[in-house]
Amino acid sequence: MSLVPILILVVGYVYFSQELPSIEALTNYRPRTVSFALSDDGRVVGEFYHEHRLVVPLKQVPRHVVAAFLAAEDANFFNHPGLDVIGIVRAAITNYRVGRIVQGGSTITQQVTKSFLLTNEKTFDRKIREALLAFRIEKNLSKEQILELYLNQIYLGRGAYGVESAARIYFDKHAADLTAAEAALLAGLVKAPGRYSPFRTPELARSRQIYVINRMIEAGFLSWDEGRAAIEEKLVFSRRPNVNLELTPQFTEYVRRVVETLVGPESLYNDGLKIYTTVNIEAQQLAQKMIQQGVIELTKRQGYLGPRERLNEKQQAVFLAVQAKAEADDPILEGMETQAVVAKVVPGRNQLEVRFGSRQGRIEQKDLSWALRWRTIQQVFGPGDVVLVRAKTKEPETGIWKMTLEPDPDTEGALVCMKADTGEVKAAVGGRDFNLSQFNRAIQAHRQPGSSFKPFIYAAAMDSGFTQASIVYDEPVEYKDQSGTWSPKNYGRTHAGPMTLYDALVRSVNVVAVKLIEMVGPQKAVDYAHKMGIKSELAPYLSLALGASEVTLLEMVSAFSTFPNLGEHAEPMFIYRIEDRDGKTIMEFKPKRIPGLSPETSYIMLDMLRGVVLRGTGATVAALGRPAGGKTGTTNDQTDAWFVGFTPDYVTGVWVGRDQRKSLGMGEQGGRTAAPIFLAFMKEFMKDKPVLDFKVPPGVVRGTQAVNENGELGELLTGFVFKKGQVGRGRSEEPKTEEEEEKPKETLEDIQERMRRYLEKKKM
Repeated sequence: MSLVPILILVVGYVYFSQELPSIEALTNYRPRTVSFALSDDGRVVGEFYHEHRLVVPLKQVPRHVVAAFLAAEDANFFNHPGLDVIGIVRAAITNYRVGRIVQGGSTITQQVTKSFLLTNEKTFDRKIREALLAFRIEKNLSKEQILELYLNQIYLGRGAYGVESAARIYFDKHAADLTAAEAALLAGLVKAPGRYSPFRTPELARSRQIYVINRMIEAGFLSWDEGRAAIEEKLVFSRRPNVNLELTPQFTEYVRRVVETLVGPESLYNDGLKIYTTVNIEAQQLAQKMIQQGVIELTKRQGYLGPRERLNEKQQAVFLAVQAKAEADDPILEGMETQAVVAKVVPGRNQLEVRFGSRQGRIEQKDLSWALRWRTIQQVFGPGDVVLVRAKTKEPETGIWKMTLEPDPDTEGALVCMKADTGEVKAAVGGRDFNLSQFNRAIQAHRQPGSSFKPFIYAAAMDSGFTQASIVYDEPVEYKDQSGTWSPKNYGRTHAGPMTLYDALVRSVNVVAVKLIEMVGPQKAVDYAHKMGIKSELAPYLSLALGASEVTLLEMVSAFSTFPNLGEHAEPMFIYRIEDRDGKTIMEFKPKRIPGLSPETSYIMLDMLRGVVLRGTGATVAALGRPAGGKTGTTNDQTDAWFVGFTPDYVTGVWVGRDQRKSLGMGEQGGRTAAPIFLAFMKEFMKDKPVLDFKVPPGVVRGTQAVNENGELGELLTGFVFKKGQVGRGRSEEPKTEEEEEKPKETLEDIQERMRRYLEKKKM
């Protein structure tokens, strides 16, 4: 026998064996897989991935599911050494007979080789290397190990990698629960996921499924009766929603950004992490609902803003045709919003007849009266108006939908709810609709807090010799410079004269707050705000008393936790821990509380903020029916409305405003606009929680007599809370003498110059 053929084979083997990739990647299988974000009760609220793969061991995959993939791709898998020569010949004959490629010759082992270790290039060299690698894999791994790799690695369309992921995405079930008919459908996708998609080409998908079932029967994996039953089974596909958008989208997106910063994008999207978050799904969804409801109510109060657009007859036809086409895939249902075109105004009944897509609707007077007010329906609406409507019910006889006219708000809102003692954020809603805007106004937006900033000024005052009973004069004050004057104004443009600091905060008197920061010192007020949890830069000037520096809602909520925590603010916490795919904790986050005030000062402030709720600007919140405190805030021209409040166990903040920083409208302020949202949220959120009262530190007293410097009993100061040993009026503003009245005050120009120097120093 000639040695030449043997020599050629040896040389060829040596040549093609060079630079073959190592199969170590297969023996240590660590594929790209999905990272999950979980709620506080363990439900999935987020999935982060480059490849949606959920790895499952072979023992969890039913035999009929395995059989479907073997029948479709490699029925002789357990009998060949990596290459199936008989299968290759059979496929070639079949393809020749039908005149096109209907069967392939690659084994599952070869597909694993190609998927993990080689490229998809179709060259002679690659095919030889593929064969050599297939033999090596068969030598080093068991058939079961190869099959497990294959079933977890294959791409099956719709972003699904592996059989478990495909089972979830196509049928919303685990691979362990798949029927033979469902398994055959998935196995049929391996050949060409796009071509055989049941959503894009249902007829081709069906024919491919039947082919796989017949192959299962031929291979003896199914009996004839089982195969017929599988063919007759009606499949119900799942249009699985994007979980990132379904449950807690704004919270989930913030967590995604945080974790990407902590571990890097490669780890987040590929390493199968488990991110245990603090979010409570019900609280987050309730917060979203209340923000939307509050914004709609505000918009209705301010009146109808006019149609989205007005169309002529030709434009209407185009508009309705586009809607009708979309309607085929997404029909209108009760409770859904859509746009409609006004077809006819009916003055006698104050009704609108509208059209949307191919359908008709009617809006009755009671469902649009908020838009009319003192105007007639003809003055407000006209044919061709595009309006926002909500479907109520459909009349069975006529098919006409009863609808309501919905306001089309350009206003936004945000809400943060946090456990006071631990800082666990249970809800963080940053806008009325995540689909319209992904900007998170609860965390990212810096806005002026208005009077909700005043508690920080008052806290500094309580440690500067003032008490709740201190007297400051509410009177016109003026700061002059060459360009004009600055005179802080109270909300009602009135003045009450001498008043206690308790009453001044409860009633949110601006003049007293400005005087107070002037007496305490702007820099000290800044220092106190920072100690209590405000992280934004604050400029030390008098307007800070009215919330002139911008902060975030999250900062305000954290800072207000100082009061129920008796001096320590809780740092917001969004994540408990992060685990790797093996369940090992790689990062853990513990509650963190930072001292800022003494327990006595905190309780004195807490008591004043309870007064805001019981009898002050936040009296709306008294309907909560449990111990609570808080502070309203409204900025100039009603641009921003705030309410930040707390119970003994939770702190919640609400902001309402427009991104363009335009006025919310006449009469809109913290107590009317933001406080009702706080109340609606907290009432529902707290309804099953125990009613707790605030803790009282031992270093305070309430309702006693002042003692003068000679030790004599003085004025009876009932109702106020004092630090022990500091009962009385404390540091108070004295009436001005004529000489003092003529003394020039710090001008606005002086303040601006001091602010400029301060900011320059900060930059250094």
